Amino acid sequence: MVSVPADELPPPISRGTPAFRRMILALVAAGFSTFALLYCVQPLLPVFAQEFHRSAAQASLSVSAATGVLAGALLFWGTVADRVERRRMMFASVVAAGLLTLVVALAPSWPLLLLARGLTGLALSGVPAVALTYIGEEVDADSIGLAVGLHIGGNVFGGMAGRLVTGVLADHFGWRTAVAVLGVMGLVSAGLLRLLLPASRRFRPQIRSFVAAMAGLARPFGDAGLPWLFLESFLCMGAFVTVYNYIGFRLLAAPYHLSQTAVGFIFALYLLGVVSSPLVGDIAGRLGRRKVFWVVVLAMAVGAGLTAARPLWLVIAGVALFTFAFFGAHSTASSWVGRRAGASRAQASSMFLFFYYLGASVIGYLGGVAWGGHGWTGVVVLLEGCLGVALAVAVGLIFLRPLPGNLPVGAHKTGS
Repeated sequence: MVSVPADELPPPISRGTPAFRRMILALVAAGFSTFALLYCVQPLLPVFAQEFHRSAAQASLSVSAATGVLAGALLFWGTVADRVERRRMMFASVVAAGLLTLVVALAPSWPLLLLARGLTGLALSGVPAVALTYIGEEVDADSIGLAVGLHIGGNVFGGMAGRLVTGVLADHFGWRTAVAVLGVMGLVSAGLLRLLLPASRRFRPQIRSFVAAMAGLARPFGDAGLPWLFLESFLCMGAFVTVYNYIGFRLLAAPYHLSQTAVGFIFALYLLGVVSSPLVGDIAGRLGRRKVFWVVVLAMAVGAGLTAARPLWLVIAGVALFTFAFFGAHSTASSWVGRRAGASRAQASSMFLFFYYLGASVIGYLGGVAWGGHGWTGVVVLLEGCLGVALAVAVGLIFLRPLPGNLPVGAHKTGS
């Protein structure tokens, strides 16, 4: 492992400089393309089910294949990511994902489509694996928070835009054209990334063995709270993906009979995350995460329950509340992991993301089984089961012993 004294490294990038502005544009493009390409097929699940003669659960594999492979790949990037220059890795990842999305658009058979989607998840895993590390290495301490927030904003916007654009275009030009447009958008984003992102001047290659990297991933499980936060990541993300996987099936069917375009606009609710992530995150930082986290998990359960109602406005209100609460829960839990992990922050973040995407894959698939057997009622029962466990764990975390120095401002007996 190569270690270079801090005073021998080039100066970090600071806010207000041209390099910072170029970096932000590049990282927003990277986040946008990553989540747009990862979830662009989600509004198309009813279309896939019809065209390829698959059940809802089988159609959902087009999402689960990508998120599942991405989850597994994140565990192995640690042995590779520190050997390859950050910009080069992110550029290659987005280019590969864009090209594979074009393959999805042309896929003549269901097995080939699933293979291309799985490889897309493998390619995209290179971006979340190193984007935040790049910011931590290249940006000065006073500007890191802004840079991370803007990058996550790109993630949220990309997740919404990918779903919305695909849903609308599929209604007018067919699903293959819609997916092809997303693939081209990914390649354009890769070009912006390569053109604008400053090179990794403070990066120094490090070589770690596979065994050492895997041993490091086990370290966070020695903490009393982190494994429970990993479980929360699995359950909450699984519930979130399940709602958006199958809400289209419900709204396209009786009694609503909405168009694919109208269903596509449901995904605009994703933008609520732009508001709730910083808002709930700030409240949790001031009042204590243990006091806030269970409240937003409860709000997720209430929102999921509202979607069982018959009036369309109440269904949409339920999805909106559920979405707002999910992003607040995710913001709180992810920051909580960073606070508790200490020196094992990188390993804890990897495990948190692993369970995050694993939940999307596993519970997202089970939602299709529930839909096939009992319709939306079955989906809501699955959601409430997952969120009931998540709420019980969240309440239990109230009594978790805080770590020294992790008390929020103005608090005395609460914290992380």
